[in-house]
Amino acid sequence: MRIPLLITVITTIVAGLSACQTMTPEERRAADEQRCLSYGFRRGTDGFATCLQRIDLDRRAESRAQSAEMMNRMAWDLNGPYIYRDRWRYRH
Repeated sequence: MRIPLLITVITTIVAGLSACQTMTPEERRAADEQRCLSYGFRRGTDGFATCLQRIDLDRRAESRAQSAEMMNRMAWDLNGPYIYRDRWRYRH
């Protein structure tokens, strides 16, 4: 009875992990290029390069914002109050 249940759980975990694949840098670049092409930019132009750069900068800014939000939540969960960038934060 326990073995079929264990096999089902392991199969579910493996299937869930395989669905969480991230894009390779090459796939991400191709997707970014496709997005810029859909906006009407042509390869080899300054506008196309600027489009790719802005997409990359936006991705980095989003990553920094998510990281800062996560760190903020973790700090609140530890033992407030704490000082963050010269501002006091208090416990709940």
